Amino acid sequence: MPELPFGLPGRFWRGNLHAHSNLSDGALSPEELCGIYQEAGYDFVAVTDHFRAKYGFPLTDTRALRSSGFTTLLGAELHAPRTEFSSEWHIIALGLPLGFPPPSPTESGPELARRARAAGAFIGMAHPSASLLTLADAESLDAAHAVEVYNALSAWEDRGDSWHLCDLLLGRGHRLGAYAADDAHFQPQDPPGCAAWVQVRAESLDPDALLAALKAGHYYASTGPEIQDIRLEDGRITIRCSPVARVLVTGCVPGKEVQAGDGLTECSLPLDMFRASAYLRVTVVDSTGGRAWSNPIWLPVAAS
Repeated sequence: MPELPFGLPGRFWRGNLHAHSNLSDGALSPEELCGIYQEAGYDFVAVTDHFRAKYGFPLTDTRALRSSGFTTLLGAELHAPRTEFSSEWHIIALGLPLGFPPPSPTESGPELARRARAAGAFIGMAHPSASLLTLADAESLDAAHAVEVYNALSAWEDRGDSWHLCDLLLGRGHRLGAYAADDAHFQPQDPPGCAAWVQVRAESLDPDALLAALKAGHYYASTGPEIQDIRLEDGRITIRCSPVARVLVTGCVPGKEVQAGDGLTECSLPLDMFRASAYLRVTVVDSTGGRAWSNPIWLPVAAS
């Protein structure tokens, strides 16, 4: 059976994987930004300033802001030419080493992502919907570990949901994770921060442990609800969660399995309709519209 994070050793740690400080185009200093997340109950944050020449290619060093109860991941939002509808790529890279060299004038986005991954980074496909990434664009980014399926800043601008592209990639066999993030800039015109996050299962808050868990897909994404457990047994999937209004199971087939209720905290749904699907995923929706999404769950064998 597929390995799911819910029964693994450790606990879930809440974090934001995409945020910008005043070292690029954000309004707040790294200290102020991290303070907001810490006060909001987050366990970690990644300050991913834009890695552009106009800002001096910042790889924001937040190590001094770590404590026993709060930590940071070093990273950046990388850019290089180009996609079908945009002059540049937007690529999240977490776990970059300090001193990571800027892109050369001839380096493409996929080449830059490969170099970042080779340097040890977790690679995320940032806000594909907002960037108007095509399927061909996305498939060329072969170093990606995950797709940013929900971006809170882009949602403010009506292009926050990128699940359609992610499902197309999954349906073509690309084994990718799915994360949600704020893309926080804290500019006056922006939505409030702390709106979208990941819950990462790891044995400790050590940055290396969090990074390894992200690469392994041991996390889920949320804008509100909690997913407490997912199990696949005897031809059924069982989900436990915080009180929600709907639980949905979808895969690489047109249909879905749905259970609805008032304050639903556990349900069990049949897997028959997913016999021809290589994967499935779980979405829970609370009464306010907040959602949580599992990572894709790859099934052992897809039936012919």
